[in-house]
Amino acid sequence: MYPKINEHLYLQVASSDAAQSEIEYRARIADMEEDNFLIEIPMQEGNGRLKKLFVGDELSVYYITEGGIKNYFTTHVTGFKEEVIRMVRLRKPAPEAIYKIQRRSFLRVNAELELAVKDAMGSRFLVRTEDIGGGGASFLGDAKITLNIGDKLTCWLLVSYRNGSTEHVNFESEVVRIKKLDTGRNLVMIKFSAISDTERQKIIRYCFERQFDFRNR
Repeated sequence: MYPKINEHLYLQVASSDAAQSEIEYRARIADMEEDNFLIEIPMQEGNGRLKKLFVGDELSVYYITEGGIKNYFTTHVTGFKEEVIRMVRLRKPAPEAIYKIQRRSFLRVNAELELAVKDAMGSRFLVRTEDIGGGGASFLGDAKITLNIGDKLTCWLLVSYRNGSTEHVNFESEVVRIKKLDTGRNLVMIKFSAISDTERQKIIRYCFERQFDFRNR
């Protein structure tokens, strides 16, 4: 279901500047065409600064529907329309390219990301994830890494985005399952027990980009 006229879109503009790509803007849908949303000039959340967009700019977008569900898609600027106000044309995504993410039903993707871990005893080790999502992750651990279900871990995750920028994501987690593999290694599954909304959004953005890449292969 597409958003309607007068509803708001929340935008991030793809940029080689990591700080710029993290800024979130809000824009009202002023009108619609068959293939495009027509939005007002986006405004930065918090300070009200307007964002000038150019044809071809790539955007990560979400809008909120009933129940607080966030609907994510990517799009690009296709042009402008001058009426009483200046409007920006954004290409409508195909319905199947819109991903709904609920707080208790996070998108999860296969991903080999670098994860630094510190356990409750202060031991540190570096691993790579098997998959990641907004609610947790799994990673492969050598037999020498001793963990038990219920162990509390402090983690630092390195995330890379499509525009080349990287982010460090900090969170607290808990081991919820350990599966011994035929290789002798352990697949350790963790859930996030303490993570800020800002840090979780970094992971959700990464998962969304990965899923979008998979769909376009």
